[in-house]
Amino acid sequence: MKLVRYGDPGQEKPGLIDAGGTRRDLSAQVGDIDATLLGAAQLAQLRALDPQSLPPVDPSTRLGPPLAGVGKLVCIGLNYSDHAREAGLPIPDEPVVFMKSTTAISGPADPVIRPRDARRLDWEVELAFVVGRRARRVGIDEAAEFIAGYLVLNDVSERSFQFDRGGQWVKGKSFDTFCPLGPWLVTADEIPDPQALSIWLEVNGRRFQDGNTRTMIFPVTEILSHVSQFMTLEPGDIVSTGTPPGVGLGVRPEPVFLEVGDEMRLGIDGLGEQRLRVVAEDC
Repeated sequence: MKLVRYGDPGQEKPGLIDAGGTRRDLSAQVGDIDATLLGAAQLAQLRALDPQSLPPVDPSTRLGPPLAGVGKLVCIGLNYSDHAREAGLPIPDEPVVFMKSTTAISGPADPVIRPRDARRLDWEVELAFVVGRRARRVGIDEAAEFIAGYLVLNDVSERSFQFDRGGQWVKGKSFDTFCPLGPWLVTADEIPDPQALSIWLEVNGRRFQDGNTRTMIFPVTEILSHVSQFMTLEPGDIVSTGTPPGVGLGVRPEPVFLEVGDEMRLGIDGLGEQRLRVVAEDC
């Protein structure tokens, strides 16, 4: 299933995308797309619905983040060896874990705000997964059972905040709108092999990132297992798995960074596309 949330910010309603690509309303069936729906039994009930019986939704309606009430946003850094090299950093021996604020979450076509003191605003298309059941010290062999679904995440990053202002990476990752999600939350049964997905990003029509999840250093199951050794993952938590090469910081001979008016287009096989325009911070 492809689950969505649609409507004005803060007033989104639950929905799904049927086999023909039509948006359908789930408001009569569920209150929202959130942690309470991510268990196997709850998802099975949704799959049993006849999509044709659900009211269609105007296709021009805004899509919001496809998951409400996200508890934690856990991110993995430097998870593609060629991205680590372009960043001038060593290839990690185990996953590099950092956090991103949930207040950064926005929709798949919402404006991305360039902070007024930004200097090096960058992009990072990433495969993210949603935890479906509580995970604590999970083994790699059983990790797939804890994943409810997958979605596109753009780990927007202000590099000057990240590297020049002291402290941890979270400072460069957490400004409002720095985490566009969606367009859909695709349940795990529709993504049989998350390590075989094309992943790409363009800025103003120029393709900068063009990779595949098969080149991850640490696959999805190893990431979930690893993170669960250090913190309990709850239903509705999101874990983002890192970005392939081609970020603005790594462009040679000179880095390329986002400016007001730039447009990003990005996507992952089977998970849809985002289209995002950079706007100035409203002072």
